[in-house]
Amino acid sequence: MTAPHPMSTAPRRMTVSTMALVIANAVPIIGVIWFHWQVFPIILLYWMENVVVGGFNVLRMLVAEPGEPAAWIAKAFMIPFFCVHFGMFTLIHGMFVFDLFGKYAGLAPVHSSWLSASQVLAAIRVTHIEYAVAALLLSHGISFVHNYVMGGEYRTAGLTTLMSQPYSRVVILHLVVLGGGALVAALGSPVPALLVLVLLKTVVDLAAHRKERVKLGMPGTLSMSPGPRDSAVG
Repeated sequence: MTAPHPMSTAPRRMTVSTMALVIANAVPIIGVIWFHWQVFPIILLYWMENVVVGGFNVLRMLVAEPGEPAAWIAKAFMIPFFCVHFGMFTLIHGMFVFDLFGKYAGLAPVHSSWLSASQVLAAIRVTHIEYAVAALLLSHGISFVHNYVMGGEYRTAGLTTLMSQPYSRVVILHLVVLGGGALVAALGSPVPALLVLVLLKTVVDLAAHRKERVKLGMPGTLSMSPGPRDSAVG
């Protein structure tokens, strides 16, 4: 009889991280209803999630296969490359966010210069999304500890898989967010439209989270040690 794939038990151990994700995604709803957020704080928060995702992905790459010397050699090249490449991707994406939506919060456009860390921190203070950013950090931290470390994903997640994983999640998610945000801004940021944008992002995020669990739970490319499937093949 064929043994069930290890990820068949994923929903049981995913409960904590899924709940954390839903709670973190509910924070903008509170912001819209009680603190009268407009479109820019929401889009800024979702862009900040790019930074959080990239940071935790570096941790994932560092933790993956810690006992394999060959893997550490690969990490010495792949981690800096990822930081530069994903960092530039996030920076350019952020410039679009500030140029397209920053005007709704009275911020000057940044198209004539690079987006700086001081501008980002100032925007976070102006829009009062500090607690929402902290909730994102906590949600991704819980997923990292609960799924990746305690769930054993670091044993099967290959470095090449980890290099590409954030892009597949971020690109799909933020095409939805930017498109929806532009529509909401054109409508004048009515509360129902903002809530629909938040709910849409949450649904897409949950689907991406589940897909990520399945992908990282399978033996990946550039995995230096054989997984259960590899060792069974002669």
